[in-house]
Amino acid sequence: QVQLVESGGGSMQAGGSLRLSCAVSGYTYAYCMGWFRQAPGKDREGVATIRSGGGSPYYADSVKGRFIISQDNANNALYLQMNSLKPEDTGMYYCAADSGVRPYCSSYLTPLFSEGYWGQGTQVTVSS
Repeated sequence: QVQLVESGGGSMQAGGSLRLSCAVSGYTYAYCMGWFRQAPGKDREGVATIRSGGGSPYYADSVKGRFIISQDNANNALYLQMNSLKPEDTGMYYCAADSGVRPYCSSYLTPLFSEGYWGQGTQVTVSS
């Protein structure tokens, strides 16, 4: 059984940094994984994706140059380093893993949210 458990969220002032972690268990596929977020009243959106086990990262334009997605294969963990945080980064952040193969994980930035594996989310609040 695949389980994804996020941690590391919190409240931060604009300009600060946070590191989100996702503990992954039961996921043995070399498919895409990623971070997604949902702000109040808005649709869920892709933030960053990467292929499990290694590959090029992909980012939403809104976070390029500020966020870094990485993984620790030995410890089955996915991370999101968030720097230069802005109030518009506020939202619930979800770790997710794809349930099928894709040629490029850039397409996983806009998945079908009803598919794949999802964590419960961790809240990030950025104040101005």
